[in-house]
Amino acid sequence: MKTKLTEMLGINHPIISAPMGPFYTTKLAAAVTNAGALGIISHTNLFGKDPIEEMEENVKWVAENSTGPFGVNIRVARLQIDAPELIKLVIRLRKENQELRERLKVVITSAGNPKPPATEFKQNDPDLIHFHVAPTLYHAMKVDQLCDGIICTGYEGGGHQSYEGVNTSVLISEAVENCKKPVIACGGLFNGRGLAGALAMGAVGVQMGTRFIATKECDFHQNYKELIVRSRDSDTVVTQGMLGPIRLLKNKYTEEHHEILSKNQKIELEQKLDLEKLLEDQKKYELVYQGDVINGPVLCGQSCGGIDDIPTVKEVVERTVKEAEKILKGISGLIV
Repeated sequence: MKTKLTEMLGINHPIISAPMGPFYTTKLAAAVTNAGALGIISHTNLFGKDPIEEMEENVKWVAENSTGPFGVNIRVARLQIDAPELIKLVIRLRKENQELRERLKVVITSAGNPKPPATEFKQNDPDLIHFHVAPTLYHAMKVDQLCDGIICTGYEGGGHQSYEGVNTSVLISEAVENCKKPVIACGGLFNGRGLAGALAMGAVGVQMGTRFIATKECDFHQNYKELIVRSRDSDTVVTQGMLGPIRLLKNKYTEEHHEILSKNQKIELEQKLDLEKLLEDQKKYELVYQGDVINGPVLCGQSCGGIDDIPTVKEVVERTVKEAEKILKGISGLIV
């Protein structure tokens, strides 16, 4: 399957694994890359470890355990004080290592303003491909002026969400109509029907998160994977997260975090910088990563309702593409 995305990145399939920080996606990124799609290393900050050192280790591990292009995610939210150093790290690694320059092709920034990283990349590493996540048409049009591609993520997706709540089908159509840069669809996509639909709407590929969590190679705990398989599309809820609204599977944690602050309330809270509360919440993420899916935030999209197995990454990629090809070829027969 050939699209603008596969041409840009030198990959076989127009599929990207979603960044899922603060959790680790190192093994997953390598498996997705080996399957001919684009694996993404998450921006991690668990267990008190240094995120800069961890990113360097994870990049080198993926480079050694995969063949083909891959990328990294850097969250650039207001609270993400390590983002500037991570940006510098990626530029340095690509400068120092020719193999990484050829294979570490993409940085996906998210959860904040794309202008500072875009400026830094253009000045110091103009060959690096830079995508940014956009949850509304307004944000997509801003990204269109600064980055090489736009990851339009709808409200169905798992993890941190926007305050506006625009759904994927609306967002993709709007962005393709109004933006010049390639649009990648994200949010609620988990199979070939989703890929075919995204391509039909004008996207150049898809980014999938929840579907890739429930795979054999994914770094996440088995309890997490099995919970996704057992869950229905109605089992997620959007509640208050560290960086804003966040979509999670319902559990004890969501019952205790049901209130969603407005954007202004969230900014006001950030200015108080309650480190003790931030660290307490961070520990809950660590609980989940270790298998406690009751007392911590289980990031998950509504696509969980369509996921009923835990296959290999290769199986997910190949059957997604095969199904999409079959559907797209069949659609042509509707034209008379």
